[in-house]
Amino acid sequence: MNILDIGCGYGGLLFNMSPFLKEGDLALGMEIRDKVSNYVMDRINAIRINSEGEGASNISVIRTNAMKVILNYFKKGQIERMFFCFADPHFKKYNHRRRIINRYLLQDYAYLLKENGILYSITDVEDLHLWHLEAINSFPCFKRIDNEELEKDKFLDFMKNTDEARKVMRNKGKTYYAAWVRVFPKITSFNQVLNQLKS
Repeated sequence: MNILDIGCGYGGLLFNMSPFLKEGDLALGMEIRDKVSNYVMDRINAIRINSEGEGASNISVIRTNAMKVILNYFKKGQIERMFFCFADPHFKKYNHRRRIINRYLLQDYAYLLKENGILYSITDVEDLHLWHLEAINSFPCFKRIDNEELEKDKFLDFMKNTDEARKVMRNKGKTYYAAWVRVFPKITSFNQVLNQLKS
């Protein structure tokens, strides 16, 4: 596996990507809800059967709690692209720690992403988007990709054409998205490490 959709929901991104992935790419969706992950797997199996194994052979789904056990599934630097599409915003302040992107989990995501790997996020909640920007921009292992470059990325189109994204468009809502590349910061002093640990 080298492409990961965390909180994949009904698998819209996986199904959008599948026909366009290059040979050798394998995408995995991780979903905590049992019925939802079963639906995605049933749909994948149906496509495979109806296409005699040709369709959806490069995608799969697993039911799991990514926030707790993601490091049990992959090795360091294995992932090339990681997606967070329309994550639960957990609006109440005391639930912000449950957001799938937070400064503690960013350490795990950075560990799994290879150098120059990309982390993507898209949401229809501006407050959550600002949270993502603040958390990831201040994390030294990620550098934001400028919007002009991001608009050329075909994976952005896949994210913007999921069922959830189209639903937002039908309701005349707005989507907010960004992407960051995995970098390896230069450590020049021990104080630099300490300051990061305190933040």
